[in-house]
Amino acid sequence: MKYLINIFLLMISWQFGTAQLTLEKCHEKAIENYPMIRQYDLLSNAASYNISNATKGYLPQLVITGKATYQSDVITIPVKIPNFEFDKVSQDQYQLNAEVNQLIWDGGLISNQKKVIDANSEVDKSKIEVELYSLKDRINQLFFGILLLEENLKRNESLEKELRTNLDKVTALRDNGVVTNSDVDAINVEIINVKQKRIELQSNLISFRKMLSILIADSISDDEILSKPENVIQLNAENKRPELRLFEAQENYINSQFESINTMTRPKIGLFFQGGYGRPGFNLLKNEFQFYYIGGIRFSWNLSSFYNSSNNEELLLINKASIGVQRETFLYNNDVKREQQRIEVEKWKELIKNDDEIIRLRTNIKKTAEVRVENGTMSVNDLIREINAENFAKLDKAMHEIQLLLAIYNYKFLVND
Repeated sequence: MKYLINIFLLMISWQFGTAQLTLEKCHEKAIENYPMIRQYDLLSNAASYNISNATKGYLPQLVITGKATYQSDVITIPVKIPNFEFDKVSQDQYQLNAEVNQLIWDGGLISNQKKVIDANSEVDKSKIEVELYSLKDRINQLFFGILLLEENLKRNESLEKELRTNLDKVTALRDNGVVTNSDVDAINVEIINVKQKRIELQSNLISFRKMLSILIADSISDDEILSKPENVIQLNAENKRPELRLFEAQENYINSQFESINTMTRPKIGLFFQGGYGRPGFNLLKNEFQFYYIGGIRFSWNLSSFYNSSNNEELLLINKASIGVQRETFLYNNDVKREQQRIEVEKWKELIKNDDEIIRLRTNIKKTAEVRVENGTMSVNDLIREINAENFAKLDKAMHEIQLLLAIYNYKFLVND
């Protein structure tokens, strides 16, 4: 009883103590580890600074200018007035000015600039999402590749055990004179072949695990189990690929540029105040340093902006139409791939339906072959062939189940389900 309890506790410990790595966890770790993920924060910070800079256009704008000049000639009064003499204006002149401009209405230019900045930032973020999403496909291929290799190794070990069991039987038959040494050697050759195949499978498995470990930035121990994902699929799932969000973000960016064209053709209104100190001041006939100022409201309208506005709008319409074509092309190719994967899913499901019956028949044939070899009515080579056939049947079933999962998750990848 004590022995059974220890065995039971050991099984519980193994079940809950062995780490299991899921496909979803691999996706999360790969995205967290991918260097491009840090670009998200950089884009957000850049957009915040650009918007802040654009908003500061509403603040008073201060400009300070100064100059010192020497003129070849100055203003003079060619008329002499009795008992009155005008100061001669100096040919060397000096000015130091400070001007403050306060925007009142810019036709929506600054407001639209912020929309353009936001829209452009969304485009850049959507491009990153597309690149990050492609990681999922790489993870899927490695993850299911590892599962396939592990199933191959299981069948390889099972085949070696089967061959060794029959080696003992054939060795006994040789000792009894039923079979020859060459029959024993034939099974030994098959065992060696199995060992060589295992070396190849183990090497590939190490390579796949190492690549997956690099992508998720986490070591994967040899005893860590990859959990098989659920065999669930929704064939009519809505397409949520990040490429569609990218196309939408690009269209929004173009729409914001349409508004930019409109704001460029609108007039601008603002207040200004200019004060200065220099010689001469506004009174040119007073040849001395003096303070002066001027203020008022300023109206400006760049009518030349109408020259290219229609052409620029046509170019934007062309770009928008190009994005529409890209979206249609993407959806068309995506639909074709979805149909291909749907057919793949149905194919593996149909194959799996027959696997159990094939295994049952192959096992019966092998057992009959073992009996016939013991009775001396079948050669050992024929027995080896039947053993391999049963093993391949079992391997086919395991492979079909994983290939079905791969087909399902390839389909999920196509729709971001």
